[in-house]
Amino acid sequence: MDATPYLLVQLSDPHITRPGRLVCGRVDTAAALRHAVARVLQIRPRPVAVLISGDLVDAGHAAEYTQLRELLTPLLDAGLPLALLPGNHDARGPLQAAFAGLPGVHCGQPGAAAIQYALDLPGPLRLVVLDSLVSGRPHGGFDDARLDEARALLAERPSMPTVVALHHPPHATGLAAMDAMALQQGLEGFEALIAEHPQVQRVVCGHLHRMTLGRVAHASVVSAPSTAHQLALELAPDAPLAAALETPGWLVHAWGPGLELVTHLAQAGNPEVIPDI
Repeated sequence: MDATPYLLVQLSDPHITRPGRLVCGRVDTAAALRHAVARVLQIRPRPVAVLISGDLVDAGHAAEYTQLRELLTPLLDAGLPLALLPGNHDARGPLQAAFAGLPGVHCGQPGAAAIQYALDLPGPLRLVVLDSLVSGRPHGGFDDARLDEARALLAERPSMPTVVALHHPPHATGLAAMDAMALQQGLEGFEALIAEHPQVQRVVCGHLHRMTLGRVAHASVVSAPSTAHQLALELAPDAPLAAALETPGWLVHAWGPGLELVTHLAQAGNPEVIPDI
């Protein structure tokens, strides 16, 4: 039996700016994403898709999405499908306009009130992408219409193992400043949605600029680190929000014959392998 796993790469929070601008005056987010893309292209076996879980750009401007598209073009040239979802730094209209008509890019239906959709991946695995953006606010939320649409997407494949992706974490993390900006509106409805669908094996998110593990209903929740700057690990209740120049990273979700869904942390830096240790 072929035991080759299927891989879904999750990049998150690249915060791409206008060309030449540095985040916090120090972080070259474009160079960081360029490095992450190059590393993704080296992954074997070849991933079946790349998910980018929000805060694609820093301020929602069209020029930022133009640069993002250019940075992601090597993935598309390699035939890797892209699944995009918005974070609180994004704007739905400019995001969709920048990627309109590009083969292999999934970012919902143009003009829709929310960017929500599903992809059936080999293995099999279903990826359900949900939109937790509350325009103009840092926290996330779901209204009844979005929850109803999510329920319909999950009902289409009730027996297929499923990953649900959104930007905002649906649970507290102990990072007080970020917990104030987590999923707030519709949280109980989202928890009930996951509880109603036992095929959901994993909920994945971004926003935190750190890898964290949690749970909602029966499903584990994992957040991805940023491809650029991380959030300082400050767990005191009065700790201010601060960035940390820690090693960037991303997640690789693997599944297949004889392999339940497993999530790996990959990090930027020197990929040299030392054999025979």
